[in-house]
Amino acid sequence: MFDLISFDQLTAAWGPQISIILRFCSAFALLHFIVLRPLYNFFLHPLREYPGPRLWAASVLPWACMFLSGQSHRRLRELHDRYGRTVRLGPNELSFTVPEAWNDIMGRSKPGIRQENPKAPWYLSPSSKDIIGALHDDHTRMRRLMAGGFSTAAMQQQQQIIKSYVDLLIGRLHISAAQDDLIDIHAWYNYCTFDIIGDLTFGESFGCLDEAAMHPWISLIFANIRLTAFILVFKRIPVLLALLPFFVSYKLVKQFREHQQISREKVAKRLEFKDSRADFVQDMITGKAGQVECLRGMQTMSRDELVNNSVILTLAGSETTATSLAGATYLIMKDRRVERRILEELRSRFSEAEDMDLMNVATLPYLGAVTEECLRLYPPGPNAQPRITPPKGNTILGKYIPGNTILGIPHRAMYLSESNFTRPTEFIPERWLDPTRSEEFAGDRRECFHPFSYGPRNCIGMNLAYAELRLILARVIWDFEMEISASSEGWMENQDSYLLWQKQPLWVRLVPRKGDSESVRESAPYSSRDRL
Repeated sequence: MFDLISFDQLTAAWGPQISIILRFCSAFALLHFIVLRPLYNFFLHPLREYPGPRLWAASVLPWACMFLSGQSHRRLRELHDRYGRTVRLGPNELSFTVPEAWNDIMGRSKPGIRQENPKAPWYLSPSSKDIIGALHDDHTRMRRLMAGGFSTAAMQQQQQIIKSYVDLLIGRLHISAAQDDLIDIHAWYNYCTFDIIGDLTFGESFGCLDEAAMHPWISLIFANIRLTAFILVFKRIPVLLALLPFFVSYKLVKQFREHQQISREKVAKRLEFKDSRADFVQDMITGKAGQVECLRGMQTMSRDELVNNSVILTLAGSETTATSLAGATYLIMKDRRVERRILEELRSRFSEAEDMDLMNVATLPYLGAVTEECLRLYPPGPNAQPRITPPKGNTILGKYIPGNTILGIPHRAMYLSESNFTRPTEFIPERWLDPTRSEEFAGDRRECFHPFSYGPRNCIGMNLAYAELRLILARVIWDFEMEISASSEGWMENQDSYLLWQKQPLWVRLVPRKGDSESVRESAPYSSRDRL
């Protein structure tokens, strides 16, 4: 039999050797991550032929610093201007400003040619149980269940609901303009769009316009946007997870749990009313667009999916529209020529503000051109939503790209590229009109413009967002002359960006236009609760 050796005896006998081994392993690890791996990434990696900053090719840390700085929208444009239309942003990451990249990266799979590039799991996890991060089959099921609420027929049914909140917004603005010298117009846009999406999703508004304040549930969503950026970086670079406690306070954890609880309560409250009018939750339960097909395939959503998708609809269906409205207002206030031309178009078509609706404002060519140009200069999601090549790789722009390569198309860099648009940094709505009217912009590559993403995973609420954007913008310009406050000069240019723009208040002075109908001002005390 062998005598048992105590741990103390073992360490006494082998202590020096263990110490040497540990030191050797530490030195090798440092050598690997600081010297060998960067040298491989730069000289031997399959992506070594793509241009980009040398330090970025060696390590993912420069990308992380850029992402957390809030300056991605500026830095990405600078990199593409310097290195070209395809840039290597990391050891295994490529960024594109080539219009054809949309189809190759975001488009449908083509058997024998190209597979679908899934969303990067560290950016949007398949386990999130929502339509944005879901894998292909789950995404198809969820989108089929939700599609009915965003059809043309549904928009026509929703029109009176949306118009009632726009009327309420205009009434509230008239009251505020009479009481206050300056108004944060972006806040009011947020109140309106969140009330609309609350009604369309849950059958009741959030009461933001009534209270002139954000609902606490929505405030919790906004409170965690910058924190989410840190979490994404830590998920992509797991070695940094040890730093997470330094960025996540107990207060933030508490807010996150409160948000989850309120989300569940909101959906539970809505589900108590079985016979309420149709809304997005009802569509997700029944599959309004194809109810028979859904029932045959037993396609439904779990409670977690219902809750998470309701949160997604609430944020994506309101924040992007409010952001676009604020950006459009800022750009129009900086160019009175554009404002006058919009007003002329509106007055040539409508005799009263009440004549405007979601459908007829969509037929106004110049208003449509203005909204497109505003989205080009100020896309609500300025940076890329990364995809990743499948394990066996994929063909992108005619070249083989190895597996697990991150692919991105940064919106702002794409839309401000001189290779895609003439005079790209200038606010020129005319570029979106019939090219025969302006030969100068006939060469603009409009096919590069997809502010609501591209392919089978593009924004399901894109048409609703466009309709709300045009109607609200038309009504505000019809009723008010707007002047930007000196304190908000540079509002757009000075913003940071993470997943969304980090916006400051947009202070404006509103003056009711002469000859406006008194009925609008008289309707100002109207409350959304009166209708509900």
